[in-house]
Amino acid sequence: MTTLDEAVALAQADRGLAVVATVRADNTIQASLVNAGIVAHPATGEPVLGFVTYGRVKLANLRARPAVTLTFRDGWQWASVEGHAELAGPDDRPAWLTSADQLRLLLREVFIACGGTHDDWDEYDRTMAEQGRVVVLVAPTRVYSNG
Repeated sequence: MTTLDEAVALAQADRGLAVVATVRADNTIQASLVNAGIVAHPATGEPVLGFVTYGRVKLANLRARPAVTLTFRDGWQWASVEGHAELAGPDDRPAWLTSADQLRLLLREVFIACGGTHDDWDEYDRTMAEQGRVVVLVAPTRVYSNG
């Protein structure tokens, strides 16, 4: 298994559940769970992993050290995707993020790519804004697995 699509497909039954690992200031690893999916990068159109977060520790790590690894699994089969995190949120504005509306739609796109659905998108949008959610886009530099 060596492609981004194959890696993400492992966690399809779990709505894209993946372990995300970031690097702390003391060079130790911080790991947590996220739902991740494949989206087209808003500026390049290239496929990237996307997930949404508002975790203080994860965001601080990614802002200072953008190296990140996500690991997807199904039983004993696993695949890891390494890459560089690009943040898009209220306090993280890459040049291509030109409006709050673009961020609102990107938050929805990532949520849907992870298998999410919602009965009230206006409520979803309000919650994402109130919580200061941030989209993390990961351009893969290496994909590997035990398969």
